[in-house]
Amino acid sequence: MSSSTATRRSFAAMRHPRFRGFFFTYLLAMMADNIEHVISYWMIFQKFHSPALGGFAVLSHWLPYLFFSLPMGALADRVDPRRLIQIGMAMFIGVSLGWGYFFATDTLEMWHAMLLLVLHGCAGVFWQTPSQLLLHAIVEPEELQSAVRLNATARYLGILVGPAVGGAMLVWLGPIKGMFLNACYYVPVILWLWRLHYRREATGRTAVRGFQDIVRTLREIASRPQIVSMSLLAAAAAAFIGNSYQAQMPNFAIDLGHGDPGAAYSILLAADAAGALTAGFLLETLGGFTTGARTALLLAMGWCCALACFALTPIYSLALIFLFCAGFFELSFSSMAQTVVQVEAPADIRGRVLGVFGMASLGCRAFAGITVGLIGSLFGVHISLALAAAMLLAAVVALLLRSRPA
Repeated sequence: MSSSTATRRSFAAMRHPRFRGFFFTYLLAMMADNIEHVISYWMIFQKFHSPALGGFAVLSHWLPYLFFSLPMGALADRVDPRRLIQIGMAMFIGVSLGWGYFFATDTLEMWHAMLLLVLHGCAGVFWQTPSQLLLHAIVEPEELQSAVRLNATARYLGILVGPAVGGAMLVWLGPIKGMFLNACYYVPVILWLWRLHYRREATGRTAVRGFQDIVRTLREIASRPQIVSMSLLAAAAAAFIGNSYQAQMPNFAIDLGHGDPGAAYSILLAADAAGALTAGFLLETLGGFTTGARTALLLAMGWCCALACFALTPIYSLALIFLFCAGFFELSFSSMAQTVVQVEAPADIRGRVLGVFGMASLGCRAFAGITVGLIGSLFGVHISLALAAAMLLAAVVALLLRSRPA
């Protein structure tokens, strides 16, 4: 079978037993990550009623990606990524057990909460970039696009299922038992990684040399325009919008005025996640389509337009449609950008390049609270989200013109 035919096969990566193990353990860990958010955010709100602590929770989640993604990628080039992921899972377990202990003894103080939030953010850095590097050892190169897209689908499944499961655990088990049970969800990842056979590519990797290593990586990336375009796209999407509009969803639900605000809020979140899941499964069913920087930029333009329409529409049913489209476009362009970077990255510094992309796509989300949140407090969330979408659209158009052949 030719590589072009293999690329068009539906759910190509799922044909590998090792990728199926990767998919389901990643989904379980992502679900546990979001369960912890639901229970811990609720409890620290009940305990401290501190908006500042809520803001710190967002920053502590994303800033570690901004500061440590590239060093972690460099480390993954030298160290077995399975062990780095296992360290991240162990940190997640420790954080969940820590929350459970403080809830059980009723001794939680603000500095305890801040420390656990920071550790949770750092655990994610140990997990995400090494996971992307591990995909290269699990699937064939021609099936990498399918693997990246399905990995993104697993992420959205975890984001969709996690809050629902976390809410149910909070109600039925309570926060103490819920947190202790949540720690168990990370264990299958650790056990599966111990059983996974992994053979590192012989690429003559150099040692990690701090700032000198960062400069070398950036110079290498600068000579590869597709990686530059996709990294800039990821950084702009994260900085201008990211997932900040999801935190403002209660305001949208109230302003749209469609029945019970709580139910309207839940349905709006579900519409966004459903669009992303539809994109993942539909693109896999159809075997995907041409992967490239230009296609990713066009899909990102669709995301901007869908979010701007959602922000400005006063009709609830249309808002659901626009959010569904936004979720579809977001998963499509983000997974395609990730694929382009992973395929184009030189093998000897692949972890470093993925670290740069992780720093752009995840770390820059710390700034989205300014474009949507802070401006929203001045002019309203509808205007702030529409303006953020317009600014991102302008940036994407500039990247599209920059990438046009001479």
